[in-house]
Amino acid sequence: MTRTTQPGELRIIPVPLAGEIRPGDSLAEKLLQVLKHPKRKLRKGDILVVKHKIVSKAEGQFVDLGVVKPSASSRTWARLYQLDPRVIELALVQSKRVVRRRRGVLISETRHGLVCANAGVDVSNVDGGRHALLLPHDPDRSAARLHRELKKRLKLSVPVIITDSFGRPWREGLTEVAIGVAGMPAVRDYRGRRDSHGYRLRASVEAVADELACAAGLVCGKLARTPVCIIRGFRYRPGRGSARDLVRPAVADLFR
Repeated sequence: MTRTTQPGELRIIPVPLAGEIRPGDSLAEKLLQVLKHPKRKLRKGDILVVKHKIVSKAEGQFVDLGVVKPSASSRTWARLYQLDPRVIELALVQSKRVVRRRRGVLISETRHGLVCANAGVDVSNVDGGRHALLLPHDPDRSAARLHRELKKRLKLSVPVIITDSFGRPWREGLTEVAIGVAGMPAVRDYRGRRDSHGYRLRASVEAVADELACAAGLVCGKLARTPVCIIRGFRYRPGRGSARDLVRPAVADLFR
């Protein structure tokens, strides 16, 4: 019988950044400046969780809404529900597939395989509505780059999780999900192991990167102005990871 490991205490340490992140900024350099603080110094075993907005801003994933020309369909849809037709048009351009479009809500699948509102196009916490912010072009690659740069500078391998806020079917409210992962597996597979009563687990694959993203969301809230945090005390297995491992394949998706 496999013994279960007792969970330890987790800490979530906020890492505020001074000033706005601008296109071309080195996110690693910005983080290294604030991580010098004794209370925020990274340790072995820590995990760094980063909100996608500062990654997208550093990568220049801005779109000037003034140059977006909405189609007649987008204008009609927006007029019905008092929406910005330019945001609707941009969301459609960023979508690989429209999942649902009802009552003023547009749910689509992005090229990353993420299913979310407006293909992740966002105008909050940007510049008051003049520009829209897109998701990072490749969030896994962005996480890997930050993981690699911090490892080079700090001589310390710290997993990086990039997150975004998603709604969920059948549940109210937003929660954080991992859209980019580097330095650790995104899932923990318990299949084949036995629980404390001897039952062999058959379907237990835990989305640990999403769970860590949610935990970080308690500190890195929408209005907290804290786009980064350190999670300390979580026992993870170092190694290669990808947020794409959290995207359910179409053949196994009963809701497509």
